[in-house]
Amino acid sequence: MFISDTFEILLYINRVSNELPNNIHQNQTSLDMVVPMSSLLLPLMAILVLSTSTQISYAQNSPQDYVNIHNKARSEVGVGPINWDTKLASYAQNYINKLKANCQMVHSRGPYGENLAWGSGDITGTGAVNMWIGEKRYYNYNSNSCAAGYQCGHYTQVVWRNSVRVGCAKVKCNNGRSTIISCNYDPPGNYNGQRPYDINPFEVPLSFNHGSF
Repeated sequence: MFISDTFEILLYINRVSNELPNNIHQNQTSLDMVVPMSSLLLPLMAILVLSTSTQISYAQNSPQDYVNIHNKARSEVGVGPINWDTKLASYAQNYINKLKANCQMVHSRGPYGENLAWGSGDITGTGAVNMWIGEKRYYNYNSNSCAAGYQCGHYTQVVWRNSVRVGCAKVKCNNGRSTIISCNYDPPGNYNGQRPYDINPFEVPLSFNHGSF
């Protein structure tokens, strides 16, 4: 059975005295949301809305499912594995439990990197992570920036080499239909002036990769 759902995904990172890529983050502790968007200075908050058909499933939400899909993307760019962290998972669950009443995308302002996904229907954990990974096509390693008008910061957080722990959670909103998924990362990624991973410069493509994902 398939339904057509709309998804929104957001990225949030909060830290002290750190910078993030491409003037995306500003060096202040009051930063709420950060969304890498090419070389343009855009509002700190942006929402990517995707319309897609998603198969209803209650599988693919286990800790190992989240870890596997993260590590598949990380291995493709030569980044070491990320490991499940129950503290991060508890943090994510405790926070999004507070969101289910109004089912609004509001970030936690916590100390971790945070990717959020919202679906008008049921979405799996792997489905949410795959949406973030789908931004890979908009990330240009040479310029360490996103294609104009597109987000790629969710993807760079997924593959950020120094983010070695992840914890995720899922909640069904009180409306009985919508879903929110959160993944938190420690240490957080997306520092200004740093790339998410290191690769051989001779292997770097000269243009954006618009292949399948």
